[in-house]
Amino acid sequence: MPGPIQVTLYRKAGCGLCDQAEYYLARIGKRLPLSVALVDIASDPRLEERYFMEIPVVAVDGVEIARAPISERRLQDALEACRQ
Repeated sequence: MPGPIQVTLYRKAGCGLCDQAEYYLARIGKRLPLSVALVDIASDPRLEERYFMEIPVVAVDGVEIARAPISERRLQDALEACRQ
C-alpha cells in the first residue's frame, strides 16, 4: 500500500481562501491518506513574488494541482488522480 500523498499548501496568514483550502485538505485527509505541509509564502521573498496573486496553491510532490479558487470536489479529484 502506498504511503500518504505529500501535499504542500502555499498560503499566507489572514487569507480566507487559504483557510478554506486548509479545511478542505483536512476533510479530504479523512478519506485519503495525506501528509500536508503548510508553507507561508511571506517566509520567502521568492515564494511571495511567485504566488502572491495566486494563493492558495496546492502542490503534490512539487507539481501544482490546484490554485485559487479551489473547490473541494475538484481538489479531491486531483488528489485521487495523484494517488493512481
